Amino acid sequence: MKRILTATALLGTATLALAHPGHGAETLADGLAHPFGPDHLLAMVAVGLWSAAALPGARRWLGPLTFLAAMSVGALLGVAGVVLPGVEAGIALSVALFGAMLVMGTRLNAGAGLGLIACAALLHGLAHGAELPAGASFAAYAAGFLATTSALHLAGLGLGQALRRARTVVWQLLGGGLGLAGLLMLVRI
Repeated sequence: MKRILTATALLGTATLALAHPGHGAETLADGLAHPFGPDHLLAMVAVGLWSAAALPGARRWLGPLTFLAAMSVGALLGVAGVVLPGVEAGIALSVALFGAMLVMGTRLNAGAGLGLIACAALLHGLAHGAELPAGASFAAYAAGFLATTSALHLAGLGLGQALRRARTVVWQLLGGGLGLAGLLMLVRI
């Protein structure tokens, strides 16, 4: 338990460079690497954590599947040229939001939680799609970021499953750490 809390604290205080500006967005390898930026990494793991904590049995897959579907739609919209102001701020806030969702756990209605996940994922997808240079392979890049996103969701589900019987304070600390990390990212934008 101590190791999990230490790792969460370190992730929350790591260099908060956002994952979007100044990186490759053209190939499968670029897509595979992209979600390892702190904003995406924390959000993806948090979706899995919340799903394990708040959704029963086989429904735990709904959080990650909702995220992947909405992120795909957002990425297609971004490639099509749809631009929303404040996407980077929204992505940072999504990390804070997911932290709050962890603190709330099952007190948050599952439908509302999945709706919040979809909204956050749409923003993540818009950022992915908007950064694709003209002439680059969207299919290869998207396959990469979807694969890594799925792996991070699985990691969150696994961690959440391992922590299901943990005391409430553990979930509150995880959620608080995520919330703080998201707010720090927002300040740095």
